Amino acid sequence: MAEMVAERVDERVGKPLRVFVIGDGRMGSIVRALVEQDPDLILAGIVGMAGKDSLRSDAPAADVAIDFSHKDMLNAVEAYVVRTNAALVSGVTGYDEAELSRLRALGARVPVIHSANYSLGVAVLRRLAAQASAALVDFDIEITETHHNQKADAPSGTAKLLLEAVDPSGEHTPVYGRSGMCGRRDSREIGVHALRGGTVAGTHTVHFFGPDEEIELTHRASSRRIFASGAVAAAKKLVCRKPGFYDFDKLMFG
Repeated sequence: MAEMVAERVDERVGKPLRVFVIGDGRMGSIVRALVEQDPDLILAGIVGMAGKDSLRSDAPAADVAIDFSHKDMLNAVEAYVVRTNAALVSGVTGYDEAELSRLRALGARVPVIHSANYSLGVAVLRRLAAQASAALVDFDIEITETHHNQKADAPSGTAKLLLEAVDPSGEHTPVYGRSGMCGRRDSREIGVHALRGGTVAGTHTVHFFGPDEEIELTHRASSRRIFASGAVAAAKKLVCRKPGFYDFDKLMFG
């Protein structure tokens, strides 16, 4: 494995990184623009849902693929990675556990990273939320997330990441919204609430409620560009790693 990584790095010394973009929606278009503006990168190509069959056959090879498409394209994405041995940066949300296992399996062949949020600020928010949860053991925790009215999945992938951060051992019970006579709040539950409207790029807040005091940790995204920028930054680091399934926080911060 080490020899393979060394060969891949040697082949690219002094050469721009070839990037193939999967997904031609809003996020894919932003990634494309960032790649085209970066002198250290070359756009190998871009494909959306309509051209997914090309991933299996004639889509151009690249050093790394950045995927902001749709979960239904997973089969084609797998085929592209196997065919080209491109590293994979995946920002697709909505995967179930079986689909995530398939991504992890690709890590046996190439370096792979999957994250629901490539914002460096959200990565810091996760760390702060984990520290606060460990210190405020008797506080009630609630998570709220707000997104534009076109977002298809709920709760957001980032909300799920924050849930994992404040409850890493899974001892609490997530409650996704409340209605009716649901009774008093159980101290071992964490509420997760999704708001949808307008053009909000993404706002996430972790609330800690204690006796007579409250702490809120909030991240607000004013543009989807921050997620695309983080994915491109991750791609640059990922291609120099050996095959494996990587965590965004650890990849970027060590």
